[in-house]
Amino acid sequence: MTMTSPRPLDGITVVSLEHAIAAPFCTRQLADQGARVIKIERPEVGDFARGYDTRVKGLSSHFVWTNRSKESLTLNLKHEAARPVLDELLVEADVLVQNLAPGAAARMGLDFDTLHARYPRLIVCNISGYGQGGPLETKKAYDLLIQSEAGFLSVTGGPEPEAMAKAGCSVADIAAGMYAYSNILSALLLRGRTGEGSNIDVSMLEGLVEWMGYPLYYAFDGATPPPRAGASHSTIYPYGPFPTGQGGTVMLGLQNEREWQRFCDTVLQQPALAEDNRFDTNAKRSAQRDTLRSIIDSVFSALSPEAVIARLDEAQIANAHVNDMAGVWAHPQLAARERWREVGSPQGPLPALLPPGRNAAFEPRMDPVPALGEHSEAILKQLGYAEDDIARLREHGTI
Repeated sequence: MTMTSPRPLDGITVVSLEHAIAAPFCTRQLADQGARVIKIERPEVGDFARGYDTRVKGLSSHFVWTNRSKESLTLNLKHEAARPVLDELLVEADVLVQNLAPGAAARMGLDFDTLHARYPRLIVCNISGYGQGGPLETKKAYDLLIQSEAGFLSVTGGPEPEAMAKAGCSVADIAAGMYAYSNILSALLLRGRTGEGSNIDVSMLEGLVEWMGYPLYYAFDGATPPPRAGASHSTIYPYGPFPTGQGGTVMLGLQNEREWQRFCDTVLQQPALAEDNRFDTNAKRSAQRDTLRSIIDSVFSALSPEAVIARLDEAQIANAHVNDMAGVWAHPQLAARERWREVGSPQGPLPALLPPGRNAAFEPRMDPVPALGEHSEAILKQLGYAEDDIARLREHGTI
C-alpha cells in the first residue's frame, strides 16, 4: 500500500445539506473512503454544531469529530441566486444527503421525484427523526428525545424510577448516521447495476430501535422487560463494575458455567462456592446478585485493581479497566496499533482516530476540518463563476 493507493470512493462526489451529527457523521465516513464531500452551510453562522462548545483549541468538539476531509461552501438557499449554484453541483454529484428540518427539502424542490427527473443517477439520502410518513413525520427530534421514544431510557441507568440515564454520547444520531452511510454504499452498488439513483429514507427512531433488539425480544409478547441495572448487565451476573482496594474499579463479565467455576476457584479462591445451590445457574446468580456481590466485594476490597485483573486474566475471565477520557487518549492498545493520525484545522493540527476497520489496500483520507466557507470561492470557480460573479454573490449574502 502507498499513500496514493486508490480508495473505494475516489471519484464519488457528495453534496450535503447537513447540520448537527447524524448527516455529518455519515458524510465524514464517506470522505474517509475517498469521496469528495461538499458541505453546504449557511453564510456567517454555518452548521450550528460549530457553536456547541469551544473545547478543541476554540473549535467545537462535535464539529471536529464529524467534519474532517470536507469542503465548506457557504450558500443561502433562500436566495434566488443560490439555486443555480446548487443545481450545477448536482449535475456532477453522485449523492445528496440532507437532514434539514422535516419538510424543508421538499419545499425547496429537493424531494426525490423532482431531483430524479433531472438527475436520474443521483442518490438522495434523507435523514430525519421519525422518517417520511406516519403521525410523527414533522415532529422535532433531538438525540435525547429519540433515546426516550425508542425505549433506550427504559433500560439504561439505575433501578430507581428517577435514575434513568441517557447515553453519554449521541447514540441515536450515530445509529442514523451509520445506517445512512451503509445505505448509501449499497445504493452506489445498486446504481452500478441499474444505472439509476435511489431514494433513501433513514430515521433516527428506526436506527435506535434496531439497536434495542435484545431488550425488545426479552420483553416479547408482554413479558417483563429487562430491569435497569446501572453499569451491570441486567440479566447476567456477575457482569459489570466491582470496587477493589485502593479506591479502584474493575469491570468483569462471566458468560457460562465453566467461567463461573474458574471465577470461584481462581479469582475468589473459594472453590466450594461454585456448587452453592444459591448460585449454580446464571438465573439464580442474577436473582441473588446482592448476596453474591457482598461475597465478591469482600474478596476484592483486600486487593488492588492490578491484583484483581491478574487473577481474572489467570482464570481467563473477561475484564477491562474503567477508563475515563484521559485513559482513552492514552490507551496503549490504540497507540500500539498506530490508530492516531494528525489532521489540520482552522486552529492548527489536531489528533484524529483512524476510522474503525483496517483495509490493507488503502489509507483512509484524513484531511483538515474546514473553516466556514473555506472552499466557497474555489468551488464556484470550478463551476465557471468569474471573480466578479463571486464578489456579487458575497455582496448579496448568497455565499
